[in-house]
Amino acid sequence: MKEYSGFQIFGHALRANKGWHRAWRDPEPKPEYDVVIIGGGGHGLATAYYLAKIHGIRRVAVLEKGYLGGGNVGRNTTIVRSNYMIDGNTQFYDWSMQLWEGLSQELNYNVMFSQRGQITLANSPDQLDSFARRLNVMRLNGIDCELWSRDQVRKVVPYLDYSEGARFPVHGAMFQGKAGTARHDAVAWGYARAADRLGVDVIQNCEVLGYLYEAGKISGVTTSRGEIRASRVGLSVAGSSGLLAAKAGLALPIESHVLQAFVTEPVKPLVDQVIACASPHFYISQSDKGGLVIGGDLDGYNSYAQRGNFPVVAEVAQLACTLMPCISRLRLLRHWGGVMDMSMDGSPIISTTPIDGLYLNAGWCYGGFKATPAAGWTFAHMIATGRAHELNEKFSLDRFRTGALLNESGAGPSPNAH
Repeated sequence: MKEYSGFQIFGHALRANKGWHRAWRDPEPKPEYDVVIIGGGGHGLATAYYLAKIHGIRRVAVLEKGYLGGGNVGRNTTIVRSNYMIDGNTQFYDWSMQLWEGLSQELNYNVMFSQRGQITLANSPDQLDSFARRLNVMRLNGIDCELWSRDQVRKVVPYLDYSEGARFPVHGAMFQGKAGTARHDAVAWGYARAADRLGVDVIQNCEVLGYLYEAGKISGVTTSRGEIRASRVGLSVAGSSGLLAAKAGLALPIESHVLQAFVTEPVKPLVDQVIACASPHFYISQSDKGGLVIGGDLDGYNSYAQRGNFPVVAEVAQLACTLMPCISRLRLLRHWGGVMDMSMDGSPIISTTPIDGLYLNAGWCYGGFKATPAAGWTFAHMIATGRAHELNEKFSLDRFRTGALLNESGAGPSPNAH
């Protein structure tokens, strides 16, 4: 694809932004590929890129039922962190952080990864003690972290409510300096362009309707644009995982919920870091345009809709005003909903399945966006080799049968809360 200099970009502006070259192709689907990835979000595109880049498998198609980036990769609060403590999750998210740090250079595309740090507030002495335990685990794994006192938090973020009658008193915080945010759309665009340049076909408006079989093995998919054959099919569709797995006769231990996010009108620089609470569940950061990006808990019902309901709007707004009274007069500009597939232990699934040739990437709960590079990296390894990498060997689907669960509810509200 063509690169543009600063003068060329200025010239396009003078021509009313006409005459741009496509960042990636818009190909017709071929009759057959080596691998088909269902889902054109961050995970699916990353998987295709690493299949081509690392494993040399370039006859790959990414099938997206709508437009590229129209799912969860474009419907989240952009936070990237690696403050996990359960063995398996700790190493996985640390690897993801390492990939994030070099991602713009790797893709030759600015994903706007900003390591501004995340402050996770402790609202009780007991919670501060639990943070100390989590930080000790992180340090043993070489992950950066600090335990802050109330005074340290107040020095850095003085605009929180520190009064004696505060609804959510601040007793200290857990701080990860390498955490931050990335531009969600840019992540999808960067992976799409990089995969396209390696020969991957990114096919939009191509809904998967079912699967093809030969001798009891997956041999392809049926789509709204015809049959596409492939001996290996990777399922990476976030909230639609249960629906697409059911088409193959596979019942998954997940539930789909809506997670809403909101952005306010722009203001001058105020929130320099990501600020989060585990109880209540709330997080806030500031975008480059000045809007405050905020979010909270799941909508308390199962849904496949990309929209939420008013009670959560009210709850998140109330939490924002309670924790940060200075923003109480800001107006919300817009909000959106992403469909989350919540696993029963709060940890993801990157696994083979009982169906030969079908591979599964699902159950990301609150960790999907931050896991994008590592999820694609390990899923590509599994599809290419037929076996798990040591980074995702604990994420097997079989753990729900054996009871070897990874109960990572401490990274966010419990997935069983609803």
